[in-house]
Amino acid sequence: MDMRFDLAQNGAAPAALRPRPIDACTICLVRDAAICADLCDADRAALSRIGRRVSVKAGQTVMWEGDDSSIVANVIEGTLKLSTSTGGGREQIVGVVYPSDFIGRPFGARTPHSVTALTDARLCLFPRGSFDGFATGHGALQHRLLQRTLDELDRTRAWMLLLGRKSAREKVATFLIDIGRRLRGDRDGVIALPLSRQQIADVLGLTIETVSRQMTDMKRQGLIDLVGRRGVRLVDEAALERLAEIS
Repeated sequence: MDMRFDLAQNGAAPAALRPRPIDACTICLVRDAAICADLCDADRAALSRIGRRVSVKAGQTVMWEGDDSSIVANVIEGTLKLSTSTGGGREQIVGVVYPSDFIGRPFGARTPHSVTALTDARLCLFPRGSFDGFATGHGALQHRLLQRTLDELDRTRAWMLLLGRKSAREKVATFLIDIGRRLRGDRDGVIALPLSRQQIADVLGLTIETVSRQMTDMKRQGLIDLVGRRGVRLVDEAALERLAEIS
């Protein structure tokens, strides 16, 4: 399902997804890790009045590559992919975002990539112009934005190393460690992978056969368990980190 959110025009969203006023920030699941974490209670409340909380269905695109940068958002729940189109029209996944991550392009004219929900998700959504105005007057939020930008630069450099230098096994191990750090498992420690095997292959620059073979080998070696179509349990994280060459 492809449907644009646009709070910049008349404050309206599609009727089926009409945003509701945000509840008190005290009940927010990501308040201690999100972009607004360093704000005082009064400033956080002022920011919350600018935004709206919206629910997003899996498969729905909330931002489109090349569109005017009209919205930004905190991810409260769910997993979304960042993607761009190649010259031949093929989609390339360039990143995955998780709860507490920030999406959109503040202080920018254009959205650099599309953002699509891989799972059902909830977002704290802000009109970009209003958010920019608020951030300009709040140094703590600007500092957090800068920190996020630098962290993203570090992740990009690490990803360049992964794609350019690591073996297929190291790539898959790195991906699984990253998933394990960002997503909660169920009571049995099983993590529901938000990406299909084909999507994992696309992200890592591998074939689906290679991804499946590497995960099967890791299961055989006792490093992971595979549960159902998309469930994975990290049995020996230390061994996976060594395999991924993560210090």
